[in-house]
Amino acid sequence: MSDIIRLLPDSIANQIAAGEVVQRPASVVKEMMENSIDAGSANIQVIVKDAGKTLIQVIDDGAGMSETDARMSFERHATSKIRKAEDLFSLRTMGFRGEAVASIAAVAQVELKTRREEDECGTLIRMDGSKMESQEPVSCSKGTNFTIRNLFFNIPARRNFLKSNGVEMRHIIDEFQRVALANPEVGFSLVHNGTETYKLPAAKLSKRIVSLFGKNYKSQLIPCGEKIPNLNVHGYIGKPEFAKKSRGEQFFFVNNRFVKSSYLNHAVTQAYEGLLHKDAFPFYVIFIEIDPKQIDVNVHPTKTEIKFDDERTVFSIIKATVRQALGTNGVTPSLDFESNINFNSFSSADIRKTIESESIGSGAGPEEISSVKNPAPKTTSYERFSNAPKSGGGSWEKLFESSDTSDLLSENSEKPESHSAPIESEPEPSYSAPIIPEKKDEPKAEAEAETSSMTFSSAANEIRIFPETESRNGSDRSEEPFQLHGTYVVTQVKSGIMLIGQQEAHERIMYERFSTQLVMNNGTCQQLLFPQTLSLNPADVALVSELSEEIRALGFAFDLLENGALTISGIPNDCSGTDAGDLFGGLIEQIRKNETELSLNRQDNIAKAMAKRSAIKTGQALKSAEMRALIDHLFACSNPNYSPDGKPTYYILSMEQIAGFFGKN
Repeated sequence: MSDIIRLLPDSIANQIAAGEVVQRPASVVKEMMENSIDAGSANIQVIVKDAGKTLIQVIDDGAGMSETDARMSFERHATSKIRKAEDLFSLRTMGFRGEAVASIAAVAQVELKTRREEDECGTLIRMDGSKMESQEPVSCSKGTNFTIRNLFFNIPARRNFLKSNGVEMRHIIDEFQRVALANPEVGFSLVHNGTETYKLPAAKLSKRIVSLFGKNYKSQLIPCGEKIPNLNVHGYIGKPEFAKKSRGEQFFFVNNRFVKSSYLNHAVTQAYEGLLHKDAFPFYVIFIEIDPKQIDVNVHPTKTEIKFDDERTVFSIIKATVRQALGTNGVTPSLDFESNINFNSFSSADIRKTIESESIGSGAGPEEISSVKNPAPKTTSYERFSNAPKSGGGSWEKLFESSDTSDLLSENSEKPESHSAPIESEPEPSYSAPIIPEKKDEPKAEAEAETSSMTFSSAANEIRIFPETESRNGSDRSEEPFQLHGTYVVTQVKSGIMLIGQQEAHERIMYERFSTQLVMNNGTCQQLLFPQTLSLNPADVALVSELSEEIRALGFAFDLLENGALTISGIPNDCSGTDAGDLFGGLIEQIRKNETELSLNRQDNIAKAMAKRSAIKTGQALKSAEMRALIDHLFACSNPNYSPDGKPTYYILSMEQIAGFFGKN
């Protein structure tokens, strides 16, 4: 039997290596820009066409290369950065492996022009899939000019897996931003399809942040810094109220190299403890300068992961630095009046005395006394009630230990029916769509009556849920829905009571409404009397350009102007009365948060994002007619049981369970 192991040709080996280094056009931009930084460039220009699929050109004014070095740069593992293994632990440069140029040349058509300052003429080299086509002298300016055409031209399968131009361009912008942030002393420009996306002169870090992300960041930046032997932490963090729903604007740089670290991110999050809403992420650009001997950057093909010799110390310093910056600038945890507050400092004797004095003074009967609510909810389970003594021997103060029904329901050991109680979410700014559309032509009472008379028309809900009465709008006030803690709508049903999560329910209603509009392309627009102008960063401009057709189908009317300006002249009719800027900006932020899912089902994810931003929020007070309309519209949905995120929208508590609380059979 003949031998079967063979040494791979260089062309195939380079293509395999390219699979690790060159994942998409953005990978090429990153590697070329970092090479320009290592060459000591003062200005770097990036030119791309078709999101880098057709052309990527990186021009710098750095040191340049000799004729021999230019040819050697295309060889695998040819590098000027290291000579021996020990050099790996004293690196200050971005590149060091000598793989990037060879890997790129293996999957693209590459042209290199380069000249050193002391040379009279430069060198021109043309490569075609690892094969050198030509090498000749050329007249060119000092520095290096790399031109990469037709990426993955010789690997059709890889090219077919590239995303749309909009998605790939956003990845390029992400890499461009990271390199530009790490090197504010260098001037950068980015041109896409002949349009200048960024023009960044050399500046200090704070100005570079504002130039990259927008003028509104200027007032939100807080400087931070701390220096100890062998470790220097400095940069900028954002004010807590500036936190967003996505992690996109969080940057760590270790010795000017962008890294991803959930461990270090946790240090920043802990420093913000008590200052952020749930699922909100702060902005930060933090630089860590450390002795190269105390880190290992050679642990990942893209060098975005790093290992520290003493990770705990770095964690502690970052946390302390951020916390000190927040404290120095007067940012401290504030009392949240929307959340439950524990008032256990009041004794039961004080509560009894207050109740007795009020009942004696007002002549209140037992019913009025029993309706007093204690604002100190404790975690209480059904077992506490079911195991309570059936005689009157128990202490009456225990009745006041908890009045928070949501706490009772969340810990039910026997989950009623098939739904679980929605978890109370953190209050958000209220810019939601009205539940009852405004009808200016009709009197208010008539519109309310019309809304209240709506029935459950969904075919999936033919079983009557509400008790059989002559009219839900009759004089029996006991059947009127009411709101619990600004979070749940409680209403009487045939088998007991139903608790509806108002935010989850309205998200379901709006999701199905927007899904239909996207499919039918028939969203109605409410024109604004005074158009609003938003300032978008280039990444958001690219996203809006890609999704403009779907966004307009929802009912938005807008125009993209130069320099990232966007003018909104109309919003969806279902969102009338909502701030147009907050609504549109929130939609883009929500889409970016779930950007990975966008390519799977674009319309579905846009409908989910719009429902999230336009739905009523926890803590928003509702009128009786709005609560009835919410119930009616929910059960007119094709799937009223769950929100678009899969959370239950309602919870039915049967009479049998209620009776069990009081020890009744």
